[in-house]
Amino acid sequence: MFHDLDATLAALLDGELAVENVTVSFVAPDDQFPPPGVNPPAISFFLFEMRENTDLRTNEWELERREDGMITRKRPPVRVDCSYLITAWPSESAPDPAQDEHRLLGEVMKVLLRHRRIPAEHLRGELVGQEPPLRARVVVESEAHSLADFWSAMGGKPKATLQYALTLSVDVFEPAEVGPEVTERSITLSQT
Repeated sequence: MFHDLDATLAALLDGELAVENVTVSFVAPDDQFPPPGVNPPAISFFLFEMRENTDLRTNEWELERREDGMITRKRPPVRVDCSYLITAWPSESAPDPAQDEHRLLGEVMKVLLRHRRIPAEHLRGELVGQEPPLRARVVVESEAHSLADFWSAMGGKPKATLQYALTLSVDVFEPAEVGPEVTERSITLSQT
């Protein structure tokens, strides 16, 4: 599922980023970035956290009526927030690498802020047709983890970053057949 999320983000940037010839990578932005095969300018989407979104948890069953009259009952999907740390890596030939990095990160931010839900044409794999749709948001500062600790752990120098979260629906329960749909009621009255 996470590889489908990565492919979806790459398709979104490929389709809408206003800068050409940018490599999208999902490798950790450590002191060895860019890895072999990633040519700057590059955008790194590092998936650093996955956690259940308990605010969206529900216990209400979903009923599905099939054409043969049978009813299937299933639990709602578990909602999982996937958080990315996004960094930009300028071209090695850029005259002002910091300015190029900020321009590239700004263009990525415009694409991400444009969509509160990832458009269907960019969805890949298991995410196609997902219900509810894939929710997306740039993470607000109060939810952010300590970036100084992050960069220290990664062994790299601090960089400008965006934090971005997507909420997936993960089906973890099998549907259960509960029987045929009741279409008639019969009431018998008798006099005593």
